[in-house]
Amino acid sequence: MISTLTVSLRIGFFVSCLSVFLVFLSACAAHAAPDFSQILEWPYKLQAAATPAMEHITEFHNMLLYIITGIVIFVTALLLFVMVRFNAKANPTPSTTTHNVLLEVLWTVVPVVILIVIAVPSFKLLFFEARNPAPELTIKVTGNQWNWSYEYPDNGEISFTATYIKDKDLDQAKGQKRLLSTDSPLVVPVDTNIVFEVTASDVIHSFAVPAFGIKIDAVPGRLNSAWARADKTGTFFGQCSEICGVGHGLMPIEIKVVTKDEFAEWIVAQGGSMPAADAVVPEATPVAEAPVELPVPNTDKK
Repeated sequence: MISTLTVSLRIGFFVSCLSVFLVFLSACAAHAAPDFSQILEWPYKLQAAATPAMEHITEFHNMLLYIITGIVIFVTALLLFVMVRFNAKANPTPSTTTHNVLLEVLWTVVPVVILIVIAVPSFKLLFFEARNPAPELTIKVTGNQWNWSYEYPDNGEISFTATYIKDKDLDQAKGQKRLLSTDSPLVVPVDTNIVFEVTASDVIHSFAVPAFGIKIDAVPGRLNSAWARADKTGTFFGQCSEICGVGHGLMPIEIKVVTKDEFAEWIVAQGGSMPAADAVVPEATPVAEAPVELPVPNTDKK
């Protein structure tokens, strides 16, 4: 029979090794080259940040992981020490100590200090995410069963609905991803303060784009807002993150971040217009360069 002490020692050793391994993975993730494809199999880290908000979230997450791992290792080591040093075999006469002022002060003060160390950056992050800077572009997002509708109120009557692309219609040559690509991606400009006004037409949905650091509920009859400022061009994906019915898993979000010139061209191509103060005259495209292919929204769906 394996003794209780032996089992406890093995469990403690396993927990300690696992904690060290998690710290190692976190360090690798923090220093790995960013992957903006956002499609990873068996991911163990957060998606590469595309906005300042997500960069702060990632930094806070990594800091917490180090703190929590240190706590786990310390508590595990303390438990092992107590089991070995103060078991019945080593102490046939139990100790009658009832208190220790120094220890009681330490186990009160140290946790308070740790919580303060965590609280200060967490409150800074919360205020940073909640500040909603002056918008340079406003997009109204409406969750439906089971797709997303988008409107550009600052750019004329531009509105469309984005639905996931079925497997049989996927075009791998265009880099379309199963259950993530949509027939009408949302197009936004880089380095622009974007405010998303989010609501729903039927049940509660959730507009979530991990690379942007956005996750906000879409509630019928209510307008919630979130902001983002993408500092990288590329295609980023999200999904509805609130169970909303049988088609919940078929509500992807695809956002294409393009240059401001390309965004202005896309707006004009959809029959809209740029605000006078923000109008951008597109630069001439060199003949040797291939034109950037931007998505054409499907405005026939309701």
